[in-house]
Amino acid sequence: MCFASHAIADDEGVVVPDSTGFKFTDVVVVKTSPVTDQNQSGTCWCFSGDTFLESEIMNAQNRNVNISEMYTVRMCYEEKAMRYIRMYGQVNFSEGGGLLDVPYIIGKYGAMPEEAYPGLQYGEDSHDHSELVSALSSYLKGVYRGKKLSTAWFEGFKGILDAYFGPVPETFTYNGKTYTPQSYAESLNLDLNNYTAITSFSHHPFYKPFVLEVPDNWLFGLYNNVKLDEMKAIVDNSLKNGHAVLWAADVSEDGFNFRRGYAIMPKEKTEADMTEEERAEWAQLSDRKRKELQKDIKGPVAEIEVTQDLRQEMFDNQLTTDDHGMVIVGIATDQEGNRYYKVQNSWNTNQLYGGFFYVSEPYFLAKTMSVLVNTSTIPADIKSKMNL
Repeated sequence: MCFASHAIADDEGVVVPDSTGFKFTDVVVVKTSPVTDQNQSGTCWCFSGDTFLESEIMNAQNRNVNISEMYTVRMCYEEKAMRYIRMYGQVNFSEGGGLLDVPYIIGKYGAMPEEAYPGLQYGEDSHDHSELVSALSSYLKGVYRGKKLSTAWFEGFKGILDAYFGPVPETFTYNGKTYTPQSYAESLNLDLNNYTAITSFSHHPFYKPFVLEVPDNWLFGLYNNVKLDEMKAIVDNSLKNGHAVLWAADVSEDGFNFRRGYAIMPKEKTEADMTEEERAEWAQLSDRKRKELQKDIKGPVAEIEVTQDLRQEMFDNQLTTDDHGMVIVGIATDQEGNRYYKVQNSWNTNQLYGGFFYVSEPYFLAKTMSVLVNTSTIPADIKSKMNL
């Protein structure tokens, strides 16, 4: 996971709410820190993970913090490099990551505020990691040749990170106080053990944790497996109790349109749904034109019914893939009463709803890879089944 922000580019002009055909009404909204911009970096896992924890601090402690993404990304690269070498180069090394990465890195290496470590030492005003990722990957492949390693390889790897992100200071001053990364993390007053990763797939037993089989789960992290309706109930309960939800999902569907502010799973239009006149016109269309019409969404439409079996089939066939990390911040409805989740993205604010968009329940049920929630918000009956 994950897509860089250029993935939203299209040929549309300015989009205004009335042009989409959707009218959303927020029902529940959890406070979060401002929308960020990962720009040309595949580090959505960190931008969304930081926003999630910042929201936890905001709502529990009534204070605002801005955690440095690039300090976490940097320490994550160091961990990934060590694992890559120790696993003989047979594990994934990439800029993507999972929902468990941010709590893991902060718990092990601490954290820094954004102003103390912005990670922009390479002549850019916003993040662009294309050159960095190429350099790190090539370096590691050159280091690992199945022979004895030198004692210098890891220092060389960190030297590349220093050049792009800047050296990590042993101490830094923030708001007039001197911190180390560890002491700053302690000042956040977060119980990093109080978060539970949830998913819903039938190829593993329900109510038992398993290692989610996606490449960016490089930590081999455990995800608690519940039934589909229970995953939805967990998310709903979290939001209603004032806690945002960290969300990993597939964003490659035709019904995902961040620029226009929605993600839906429309039923495929078939001749059975058409009048006789429409069927006659449909018969004359090319396959390409039919596909264009399927994608021509101008407001709420009938959506597919998502079952546990269908969700599993999409995962097994890799129609649902581990694409992107975001934060679910609320519940909303459209003008026809259909239910949605309000989601905060990290693709800047130059979009219809200032960086937010609305995800239909069918889209959530079909395309959610996993979620991370505050354990205290899991309904008691579900929690007891999970033995938490």
